[in-house]
Amino acid sequence: MKAVGYRRNLPIAAEDALVDLELTAPLPGDRDLLVRIMAVSVNPVDVKQRAHAAPPPGVARILGFDAAGIVEAVGAKVTLFRPGEAVFYAGSIARPGTNAEFHLVDERIVGHKPKTLSFAEAAALPLTSITAWELLFDRLGVRPGKQPDAGTLLIMGGAGGVGSMLIQLARRLTGLTVIATASRPETAAWCAALGAHHVIDHQKPLVNELARIGQPQVDLVASLTNTEQHFPALVEILKPQGRLGVIDDPAALDINPLKRKSVSVHWELMFTRSLFETEDMIAQHRLLDEVADLVDAGVIRSTLSQNLGRIDAENLKKAHALVESGKARGKIVLERF
Repeated sequence: MKAVGYRRNLPIAAEDALVDLELTAPLPGDRDLLVRIMAVSVNPVDVKQRAHAAPPPGVARILGFDAAGIVEAVGAKVTLFRPGEAVFYAGSIARPGTNAEFHLVDERIVGHKPKTLSFAEAAALPLTSITAWELLFDRLGVRPGKQPDAGTLLIMGGAGGVGSMLIQLARRLTGLTVIATASRPETAAWCAALGAHHVIDHQKPLVNELARIGQPQVDLVASLTNTEQHFPALVEILKPQGRLGVIDDPAALDINPLKRKSVSVHWELMFTRSLFETEDMIAQHRLLDEVADLVDAGVIRSTLSQNLGRIDAENLKKAHALVESGKARGKIVLERF
């Protein structure tokens, strides 16, 4: 099978930062699906892994987490899927990735592809949908439903992949007032189109920006990027007994300033369930099926913003470079080998 991988941690501009490979197609284990990959998308975790996670000497590592495809074969104990079904999922950080013609994935973290979306549109959704859903409902403890006086949610980095899904889930499924941050006219417009009640500029003082829209403090913060940089301001603008959710990787985070306000801090990593094979691992299967139903009902939409064409090393290098630039909005997708 064709695949794309890397052998050394190199800058994305290097010729061999990502390389085309020919490998033997894998065989499914008991609970595995063998999926023929039709489309993939690129996430910040792909960039981080390529830059910092060195494969063993002489071995090429295949990246890629988001995928949409068709079930080619199933393991002996699979009960949720049959060959021929269209699926979408975000894979596991502990297994080879989706940048390959055929991929193995545990059925418990796979959903049925939305019927109304193409494979490319569907591939944009899984990792960011899972992250946003778990952050909002599992970590921050928001209750679904349009409760009155639900409070305010500030999304730091609203135009990125996770932010784009979080805006939609919070606006469509809860009664929260949704405030997103964006620093360019095109990303601000993107956040507003996805449903944010307000869009503020994170390159300006957050205290002033929130005062401008009449929301001097917020109940919840989803810090999706540059948490270290914004943390002093977040301490100031969070209400007493508020909640802070974090998904990025700050080098250091002194949370002592939050003690006076009794603000709680919640980490979200969507790979936790698959990495540790938790008892509730199947929650991601159910979550993705629910996301598919919401998409098919017209409640939320795909966040695909760019399709770079065929899945190969050249196009994946372009996608990694765009993600590294920090200027991408929504999701970058590639399809077919």
